[in-house]
Amino acid sequence: MGSRERRLREKLGTRERILDAARELFAERGVEAVTMREIARRIDYTATAIYHHFADKNALLQELCAVDFKSLAYEMIKIGHIDDPIERLRRIGLAYVDFGIAHPAHYRFMFMTPKPETPRPEHIGNPEEDSYAFLKMTIADAIARGRFRPEFKDIDQLAQMLWATVHGILSIQMVKGEATWIEFRDTRKTAELMIDAMLRGITA
Repeated sequence: MGSRERRLREKLGTRERILDAARELFAERGVEAVTMREIARRIDYTATAIYHHFADKNALLQELCAVDFKSLAYEMIKIGHIDDPIERLRRIGLAYVDFGIAHPAHYRFMFMTPKPETPRPEHIGNPEEDSYAFLKMTIADAIARGRFRPEFKDIDQLAQMLWATVHGILSIQMVKGEATWIEFRDTRKTAELMIDAMLRGITA
């Protein structure tokens, strides 16, 4: 590896460490409460060093959102080959749950941490990079094939119903998982049963 390639690799590694530290702090304390100096301190860097990679906290936040949401979208793309839209919806729900279980810090930052309004990312609306767009595309396919009961024809409403179902199971265990007075069952198994029950309720 030449010196140029080595420097580029080190730069990318540093950016990844910054993003990882920022994600953890944002999920722990909220975006507004965290400063660039605190992010630097988490990885034993100076604030000046971080500003070589990100102009400000807003730029860091935008890149972190883009990276994490694209990671989720790529998990969805793996499901795209499934022809049956109902089975595809089932697998989308399970992929979402698996992502949350495997990456709890990512999940808390993405879906449980309030964030300031940022410019609309370019990938929004592209099913290959936007998991919500992929979900809507699959629902539209199911509607076109007559797979839902007739009262279910609002694509966004159905997408939000399905999303809320899996988010509820993940978030309640993330928030209350340590409670000794609740006998929580296995997250993935509970999610799988809930997804199947909901799909049975809305399919024709």
